[in-house]
Amino acid sequence: MILTVTLNAALDVTYGVDALRPRTSHRVGTTHRRAGGKGVNVARVLAARGYGATVTGLVGGPTGALLRDDLRTVANLHDELVAVSGTSRQTVTVVSRDDGDATVFNERGPHVAPREWRTFTDRFASLVRDVPVVALCGSLPPGLPSDAYARLVRIAARAGALTVLDTGGPPLLAALDAGPDVVKPNAAELAAATGCEDVVVAARRLRALGARAVVVSSGPDGLHALTPDGGWRAAPPERLAGNPTGAGDACVAALAAGLADGRRWPDVLREAVALSAAAVPCPVAGDFDAATRRRIRPAVSVEDLHAPHPH
Repeated sequence: MILTVTLNAALDVTYGVDALRPRTSHRVGTTHRRAGGKGVNVARVLAARGYGATVTGLVGGPTGALLRDDLRTVANLHDELVAVSGTSRQTVTVVSRDDGDATVFNERGPHVAPREWRTFTDRFASLVRDVPVVALCGSLPPGLPSDAYARLVRIAARAGALTVLDTGGPPLLAALDAGPDVVKPNAAELAAATGCEDVVVAARRLRALGARAVVVSSGPDGLHALTPDGGWRAAPPERLAGNPTGAGDACVAALAAGLADGRRWPDVLREAVALSAAAVPCPVAGDFDAATRRRIRPAVSVEDLHAPHPH
C-alpha cells in the first residue's frame, strides 16, 4: 500500500477543442470531469499498475463532495481525505487537438484553518505508520505554512516511510532540510528554486540542501536523476502527441512504486520514462496507455552521468 497526499485536491475538468486560439469562442468537442490533484492522479496510476493506493489530503464543499463520490464510485480508490470548511477548487485543462498543447487554469483552493491542518497532520501520522512509501504532491492551499511538506516528511521519516515530494517554489525549498528521499521538480521548477539553468548543477544544489535523491523531469527529453548511488539521464526513444499534463504524475507513481519494491535506480528511471510517455496519448491526467508503456520501456535509454556526490 502506497499513500498519496493531495493537500489541494481538485475536481479536474478537461475540454478538448480542435484548436486553441486567443480572443475567440471555442466549441468543446469532449469534456471529462473527475477527481484530481497530483496525488489523486498518482494513486490512479498506481492502482492501474496493481499497487494498493490510499488517497489522503484536504477536501470541502460541493466540489469536494463530487470529488469524493468520483473516487468511490469510479476510481475505486481508498479515501482517507480530511474535510475542511472551504470549497475545494476546480482545475480546467484545455487540450488542443491540432498540436496536442494543453493550457491549464488552476484555482487557488480553499483557505485551511490552523485547526483543520492539525486534524490532517494527526490523521497523516496515523496513516503513515502502515505504508512503506508516501507521495506528497502538488501545491499548498491558502492558509497552510510554507513548511507544510517539511512537517509531513519528518512525520513519515519517524514512522519509517520513504517520501517522494513533487512540488515547487517555497514549499519545495522549505522541505529540503527535512531530508525527503526523492524530490521531483520539473526543469522550470528546479531553475526557479536554484537560480541555475544547468539541470545537473541545480540538482546537486538540492541534494546539498538535504534531498537524498533528485529526479528532474524535462518533458519529452526525459529525466535526469542524481541519487546516493549515482547519476543518470533517461530518455524516451520517441516523442508522443497528446496531453502531457499527466506525465509528471505518472513519473511520480513509477518512482514511488520503485522505492516500495526496492528496485535499482536505472530500472526505476526506465519505468518512470515509459510510464510518463504512456500518459501523453491519454486525454486526462491519471491514465496511461498500457500498450504504449510496454512498447517504449525496452527502448528507453539510460545514460550514466558519473555525477560526483555532494560533500
